[in-house]
Amino acid sequence: MTPRANEDRPLAALIVPDLLELLDEHPESVGPQTEEMHPADLADVAEAMPEAAVRALLAALPRERAAEVLEYLDEDLRTMVLEELPADEAAEIVAEMDPDERADALEELDEETADEILQELEPEEKAETERLLQYDPYTAGGLMTTEFVSVEETLTVEESLRAVRAMARGGRREAMYTIYTTDASGRLRGVLSLRELLAAPEGSRISEHAWTEVVSVTPDTPQEEVSQVTSNYDLVALPVVDGQRRLLGVVTVDDVIDVIQEEQTEDAQKFGGMEALEEPYMQVGLWQNVRKRGGWLAILALSEFFTASVMARYEHSLSDAVFLSQFIPLVMSSGGNAGSQATSLIIRAMALGEVHLRDWWRIVLRELPAGLVLGTLLGLIAITRIALWHATGLYDYGPFSWLIAFTVGLTLLAVVTIGSLSGSMLPFLLKRLGFDPASASAPFVATIVDVSAISLYFSVAYLFLGGKLL
Repeated sequence: MTPRANEDRPLAALIVPDLLELLDEHPESVGPQTEEMHPADLADVAEAMPEAAVRALLAALPRERAAEVLEYLDEDLRTMVLEELPADEAAEIVAEMDPDERADALEELDEETADEILQELEPEEKAETERLLQYDPYTAGGLMTTEFVSVEETLTVEESLRAVRAMARGGRREAMYTIYTTDASGRLRGVLSLRELLAAPEGSRISEHAWTEVVSVTPDTPQEEVSQVTSNYDLVALPVVDGQRRLLGVVTVDDVIDVIQEEQTEDAQKFGGMEALEEPYMQVGLWQNVRKRGGWLAILALSEFFTASVMARYEHSLSDAVFLSQFIPLVMSSGGNAGSQATSLIIRAMALGEVHLRDWWRIVLRELPAGLVLGTLLGLIAITRIALWHATGLYDYGPFSWLIAFTVGLTLLAVVTIGSLSGSMLPFLLKRLGFDPASASAPFVATIVDVSAISLYFSVAYLFLGGKLL
């Protein structure tokens, strides 16, 4: 098979030949030779190897080390490797993965293969994984790990430290830096950092040092809200509780960073006027690329026919006063740009939780004066520019130059104001209808504003010039 090495992995490409030789001649030495490498770097090397060699690499590594590399591996390659490994060997590796990563890896497999691997897991690991697989992957339950540290609130500081040490020695814990206190029924009662536990006076109870106002979420909390809560409270781990506040798991900050990157990528793609891609750009096939982009392009193209229809309606005006066409691009682009700016601001404010549906009227009160000021500014610039053209003789519109200048200036004032208002309100409308506000793409807003801009332009032109030129 063709190696996966490419220009994006120059260091990995240099290491691959030596590692392939080592796998062929001394596979037992691969583990010691690579133990100083970060799992992410070793995964990068694996992605630059032939696919068959990736399986050999994982087989040559200790099971825990192979699991760490697998967690960083490209999703498609990881799926391919797990599906080609015997179920018992795959189970040995995924058993060493963090519970949330294990669930994610099995979620990507076909149902039959995932079931075969699940059956090979130890009963406790199997039950834990099946429980995590029940949650929607885009919720707190789908993001959380069950490897957290908790102690009963009645323990002393010394007893708590012994319990934490035992947990650390017993296996990996993703959230070792945060200690949760619970009552006898497992309900969340408090939280403190590992540093606070180490600094606590001997002989005191841990409940005396734990914060009792604990921020938490439920398993069905959407991942967008999880990232907002984590950011708002500067958390490194966010506890997930059930209806009785029993501690189910925690969402760690590394998973939140992945969510933020995923959401920003999706919003950016939608805002560009296309459907969001499920895979990295370089892994998307031709037809999927066309399908994701073609739908919106077709809708936008059909929408532009409204603009053509409006211009056809005023065809006699254009033929009688051709100079009006010179300013059509200025009028359309100014309104569209103002709308795109407003849409960008509101969508981002919604994503950060700064603006909610109930705030629509406050946005109107902000965008209306902003649109009027911006429109006035652009209108004055246009009037000044046309006046200078007339004064210098560059473009001479005769005795009607000032009327033309005021026509363009007043139109700009109107379309920029309308563009700002419509661009800011469209995300609210989409969210009210149950759609993603990010679907209010810049091209979509510009298309909507184009129609109103042309109609306004010719209406104002008729008002000022109708009895004289049109």
